Amino acid sequence: MSNVITPRHEDPARWYTDVVTRSELADYSPVKGCMVIRPLGYALWERIQGYLDARFKETGHQNAYFPLFIPESFLHREKAHVEGFSPELAVVTIGGGKELEEKLVVRPTSETIIYSMFSKWIRSYRDLPLLLNQWSNVVRWEMRTRLFLRTTEFLWQEGHTAHATEREAEEETLRILGLYNDFAHTQMAIPVLKGLKSEQEKFAGAQKTYCIEALMQDGKALQAGTTHNLGQNFSKAFDVKFQNQEGGIEHVWQTSWGVSTRLVGALVLAHGDDQGLILPPALAPIQVAVVPIWKSDEERTNVKQSVEKLQAALGTVARIHIDLRDEVSPGFKFNEWELKGVPLRLEVGPRDLAKGQATAVSRLDRTKEAISLESLESYLPELLARIQRSLYERALKFRSENTRPAGTYAEFKEQLESLGGFYEAFWCRNPQCETKIKEETKATIRCIPLEGQDSEGACLYCGSLSRTRVILARAY
Repeated sequence: MSNVITPRHEDPARWYTDVVTRSELADYSPVKGCMVIRPLGYALWERIQGYLDARFKETGHQNAYFPLFIPESFLHREKAHVEGFSPELAVVTIGGGKELEEKLVVRPTSETIIYSMFSKWIRSYRDLPLLLNQWSNVVRWEMRTRLFLRTTEFLWQEGHTAHATEREAEEETLRILGLYNDFAHTQMAIPVLKGLKSEQEKFAGAQKTYCIEALMQDGKALQAGTTHNLGQNFSKAFDVKFQNQEGGIEHVWQTSWGVSTRLVGALVLAHGDDQGLILPPALAPIQVAVVPIWKSDEERTNVKQSVEKLQAALGTVARIHIDLRDEVSPGFKFNEWELKGVPLRLEVGPRDLAKGQATAVSRLDRTKEAISLESLESYLPELLARIQRSLYERALKFRSENTRPAGTYAEFKEQLESLGGFYEAFWCRNPQCETKIKEETKATIRCIPLEGQDSEGACLYCGSLSRTRVILARAY
């Protein structure tokens, strides 16, 4: 089955699309720019959703749901916000066969409609902090789309909080950034950089935007999550006020933050190979695919009974699937489970049973290991943890080898073109230098790292003395 995938070195874009569609993560929708998320892709999203949802609730957040349709006038209340989203808006002008008195925008993000409700619900400091999250879909009218990475409609979570002080809002913004960072490292096996976005790259209407940035195997950066300190921009626009403990009236301080189904695409780009997906065990819907092998009906009966006993014993320590299909060969099954990225395959045939063992095959490096049936229950979690760790270490090694000092501007442009990757450089904070770099190289400032800002050097573009170190890359 691997021959249906274009080799990555020949055409990385085609490779990505082949992996996504052939592994049955998603397919193209009849609606241009939209996708149909297939069961495997949605199961991955459910794993992501389940983990993050639990973490959000541990930190005091509650889930709610707000309407898909937003009055157009709401977006105009915050100038930077409407300017940032205007090119991407889908607008409803007719409802029930009649022209609407006020146009409705299909949700591109929910700050405006949520904060209109906050203005009704918040009256006193006793109502704060208000910590909400919603799991929903959004629509942004993209001109160039790619499955999971950039589609007209996608799924995400968006957190929205209100606080009594600026300090509390900043703490919330950094707390969620740390949560996203931990998730990327521990669950996705993707090393990410935490940082601050430049003024040009920050969220429309935010006071500050923080992000986690990942480096994909093709040398491009992928923004994997963002958190925004909104200051009082939206609370002033929507008149979200509270009475403080001294009896005075103040506007609340707000945050918003989110990740999306783009994370499924990140898993493909960070870990996949020419045979298909490689899923980290922590997120894989199926962690172990058991492939029974037989040649006769008698062997089939014996092997089937044995693997069913295995399933009962192993089901408590791993997510197991037994492939009992008769209509395809074991070799076909091997290739299919490799294509779908299952971290571990267990082969069980008459010879294995005679020796009281199963053959374990790692999806990461295809190493084979004979494991006694008696020790499988205790050994499987260790083996899966080893695969998770190895996947992360491989991704970290790749990032380290592809993170370089920018050198001179000429050297930076040459290396960016031939090698890709992350580039460390100094920037004078002049927006004109940032714009010129973007126009001339298509690279952007991915983030201003939160660590390592204790040195100085020359701005990559103009040469002015600077104490701001940035990470530059071309990005999705």
